[in-house]
Amino acid sequence: MLLLLVPVGLATVVGLFVLWPNGEPTRAGQAAQQDVQPGMTYDDARVVSVEPFECGLDASVPATCANAVVEILEGDGTGDFQQIQIDAEVFASGVGTDDTLVVTRDPGAEGGPSYQFYDYERSTSIAVLAIVFAVVVGMVARLRGLASLLGLGFAFVVLLKFVLPALLADHSPTLVSLVGSAAIMFVVLYLAHGFSARTTTALVGTLFGLTLVAVLGSVAVSVARLTGLTTEETIRLHGYDPRVSFSGLVLAGIVVAGLGILNDVTITQASAIWQLHEVSPDSSWRELYNRGMAVGRDHIASTVYTIVFAYAGAFLPTLLLLELFSMPFWTAVTSSMLAEEVVRTFVGAIALVLTVPVTTAVGAFFAKAADTGAGAATDRRMSAVRARFAR
Repeated sequence: MLLLLVPVGLATVVGLFVLWPNGEPTRAGQAAQQDVQPGMTYDDARVVSVEPFECGLDASVPATCANAVVEILEGDGTGDFQQIQIDAEVFASGVGTDDTLVVTRDPGAEGGPSYQFYDYERSTSIAVLAIVFAVVVGMVARLRGLASLLGLGFAFVVLLKFVLPALLADHSPTLVSLVGSAAIMFVVLYLAHGFSARTTTALVGTLFGLTLVAVLGSVAVSVARLTGLTTEETIRLHGYDPRVSFSGLVLAGIVVAGLGILNDVTITQASAIWQLHEVSPDSSWRELYNRGMAVGRDHIASTVYTIVFAYAGAFLPTLLLLELFSMPFWTAVTSSMLAEEVVRTFVGAIALVLTVPVTTAVGAFFAKAADTGAGAATDRRMSAVRARFAR
C-alpha cells in the first residue's frame, strides 16, 4: 500500500504548495468590494418596540410591515436607539420585543450613520446545537468521535483557506478540488480511525472514488453542457468575474460533495472485511470478498436512496415551482434548474457503486497479506525455538 499512498501523498503536498493562494485580492474580490459601503459593520441590536403598519401594494393581498426601535448592542453606536423597518416576510415570522437582530451600520450615509435590518441573531442557538452535537458524538463514539470532530475542523480549514480562495484565483477547479479533497482524506481518516491497514484500505478506496468522480464528472459536465449559471449566487459571482470557469465550479462541487459519501462507504467496507477476517481467519480471499460484497450491496442500496433524498430535500422549493408550472417531468429533469443536481446525483452514485467492489477487493487482499505476514513471522519464531532445543 505504501507504494501507492506515498506518491499520492507527495503529489498532494506538492499540489497544495503549487496551488496555494498567494493572498493577493482576486478579480472577484476586488469587484465585490465595490458593492460594499466603506466601513459597513454588522452589529447586534435588541428590539425595544414594534409598530406594525400595512404595506401591501395590492389590496387583495394584504401585507404587514413594521417599524422597530432597536438598541444597538455593539460597535461604534453601542447604546444608541435607532428605528429600522421590518419587511412583511420578516415581520410574519414573529419579530417581537427583546428579540436580538443583526443590523448593518452604514457610517457614510447622509445625515449620519444609518441602520438596516440584516438578519436574526442565531449565534446562541447554533452554538448550543454545536455543543450538544459534540457532547453526543463524544459520549457515543468516545475518543474516536472527538477525533472525527477535529478532522471535521481540519476539513473546514482546508475548504476555507485553500479550496475556495484557489477556485477564485484562476486555478483549475478539477485540480483544486482533487488536491483539497485528498488532503482532507489523508488527515481525517487517519485522525478518526487511527493508523492501520483497515484505515489505509478505506483511504485507497476513497482516493479511487474521488478520481472516478472527477473523471466521470468532467465528461458529464461537458456532455450535458452545464454552464453553472443557474442560481442567483452564481449569476452574481459571474458579474464579479466572468472569467471564472463556472462549469468547472460544477465539477468541483461534485467532487467535494462526494467526499462524505465515499468516506462513509469505504470505511464501512474496510471495517466489514477486517471484522470478517478476525472472525474467520481461515477464509480465503474470495470468501472475504463475497461476504464483504454482501454487506456492500446493502450499503449501496441505502446510500443511493440517501443521495437522492438529500438532493430532493435541498431543492424542494425548486421542485415546488416546477409543480406549479405543470412542466412535463422529463423537461423538468433536464432543465437547467435541475440538470446540475441530476448529474451530481448520477455521478456520485456511479462512483459510489464502483468504489464498493474496489475497496472490498483491496481490503480482502491486504487482510490476507497481513495474515500471511503474521504467519511467516510466527513460523520464524517457532523455528528459532526448535533450533535452541536442538542444541
